[in-house]
This record gives sequence, C-alpha cells and structure tokens, in this order.
Amino acid sequence: MALVLRDVNHNGLLMERFFDIVGVENTLAVTLKDAISDIPVRFDLSIQNLRGQGYDGVSYMRGEWNGLQALFLKDCPFAYYIHCLAHQLQLALVAAAKDEPNIWQFFSHLTCIVNLVASSPKHLGELESFQRDEIARMLSTGEHQSGKGANLIGTLHRAGATRWSSHYDSVRNLIDMYTASCKVVENLRKGGQNQEIRGQASGVYKAMRSFEFLFILHLMDNIMGFTNVLCQTLQRKSQDILNVLKLVPTTKTLLQKFRQDDWDIFLANVVSFCN
Repeated sequence: MALVLRDVNHNGLLMERFFDIVGVENTLAVTLKDAISDIPVRFDLSIQNLRGQGYDGVSYMRGEWNGLQALFLKDCPFAYYIHCLAHQLQLALVAAAKDEPNIWQFFSHLTCIVNLVASSPKHLGELESFQRDEIARMLSTGEHQSGKGANLIGTLHRAGATRWSSHYDSVRNLIDMYTASCKVVENLRKGGQNQEIRGQASGVYKAMRSFEFLFILHLMDNIMGFTNVLCQTLQRKSQDILNVLKLVPTTKTLLQKFRQDDWDIFLANVVSFCN
C-alpha cells in the first residue's frame, strides 16, 4: 500500500512525502488506519490536523460507518474525503462498457480465458513456449522486427475492480499473446484433465475464435487506450491539475474522432487481424 502525505511548511509551501506501507496483515479499515496514522507521527505532525483524505471506493475505504474515511472522521472531523478520481474513471468505464450485453459477455469470456491459461505453472509454461515459437515465426517472415525490448515473453493478467487500468492491461495482453493463448486453450479443449475443464475450454475457444469477440477485443483496446493516458495522469504522485483538466477534453475529442473518422480504418485492422 502506498501513501502520499502532503502538508504546508512554515513558509506556506506545499510539501509532499511518499511512503510504501508494507507488512499490513489485512485490509481491515482499523488495520489500515493504524498503519497510516503512524506515518505523520514520525514527522511530528498531528493527525488531528488532517484535512483531506482520498482513497478508492471499496467499502472498507469509503464506508460511511466503518470505512477508513469514517474512522478518521471520528478523530479529525474536518478531514474531507474524496473518492480517488482515477478509480472513479475506471469504475465509470467498466460500468458503461458492461451495461452493453455483448461487452459484458466479452469480459466474461476474457476472465475465463485468463483463468484457464494462468491456472497452473504447466499452462503458463505452454504459453511461453508457444510465444517463443510465434515470435520466431514472425521474425523469420518479417512480421516482427528485432531490437532492444522487443518480442518479450509475457503472460495474461486478470482484470480487477480496484486495480486501475487493469482491464486495459488484460485486453492488451491478450492481443499481444492471442495466437499462443488460443493454442493453450485448444490443448485444454482436447486434453483437459476432466470433463469440466474440457467443456469450459471448448466454449471459450469457440468464442475467442469468433469475429465478434475479436471485434470487441480491439474496440476495447482502442477506447481504453485513449482513456488510459488520462487514468495514468490521475495516478501520478506529482499531480498537475491543469494538465489533467486539459486531458479531459482531449480524451473526449480522441473518442469522438475515432467514432466519426477512424471507423473504417479500425474495421480494416480487425479484419486484417482475423485473416
């Protein structure tokens, strides 16, 4: 867990200190409050002078009665709570996307793919092996270029409601490792250790080989790619609020341009990927 402590010094200047809180036994609000409260004491700062607090929106953080912000309010009645803007953006994007049934089903399939492929060291080993073969093939045909940092072996990542940008990372990972992931799922479809795994892999394999799945995969990659810049800026330790304010209309403009002007190019790219 990370903590950013901001205070004003005797000259009226804003001071920022950054901490990594390690060794927290659990994520109970009381445990987090004790860990956080210990930090200002080290710098002779009174916790009673706390004026602002910003966390994500899970219940043990923002809970009205027993959340972390509520516990601080008991000691510091002027500690105004703000739901972290980066987390709000993530929740809004995911909620808006999943309100569309086809998008909801896509993310459901994506979760199943990640769970199947990343469910054991054996499957991860197969994924890495297939990636090496695919990279070697693409290098030999000129589809990929070699160079520092290029053609790295990766793995699939699960999306999480409280891990900002994780949905974009999960989508991006699958595009980069699509062929290798298909081969792992196909192997599970044919030779999974039990009928349940074979059945699940069969359904997922059919979905991920469909045009609709790949269309939505690339659609989410484009949309979340635009918004990810804003999301990452909102999470910077050294926050420039003016830059953030400029990025909001810029992000909206990019999304509108994608809708109005770039649709044909996008569709051609999806068809090319499928081919």
